[in-house]
Amino acid sequence: MNPPPKNKKNQINIELSEEIADGLYSNLAIITHSNSEFVIDFVKVMPGVPKAKVKARVLLTPQHAKKLLRALNDNILKYEATHGGIVEPKTNNDLPPINFGGPPSQA
Repeated sequence: MNPPPKNKKNQINIELSEEIADGLYSNLAIITHSNSEFVIDFVKVMPGVPKAKVKARVLLTPQHAKKLLRALNDNILKYEATHGGIVEPKTNNDLPPINFGGPPSQA
C-alpha cells in the first residue's frame, strides 16, 4: 500500500462525469472580454453549413485566463518537442475555411 501524498491538504478531488468525459469537438474559439471576465465560446463549424452553434462557453477571471494561456503554451511546447512543430495554414483571417479544403460534396 502506497503512503498518502505529503501535500494531501492541498489536493482536490476532481470528478469527471461520463457525459463530460466524452468531450466535444470545436474547430473555432471566439474570445471576448470585459474588465472582470474572459468569455471563450467553442464553436463547431461544418462545411457547407452557413450557421454554426456554440457548443460550450467558458467564463474565466482575467487571472485564470492568463494561467490558461501559460498552461496552453507549456503544453504546446511539450507537444512540439515530442511530435514536431504544429504547422498553421497561411490564411488572411482566423476563421476556418468553409469548404475545409476537401472535394465538393455530392448527393
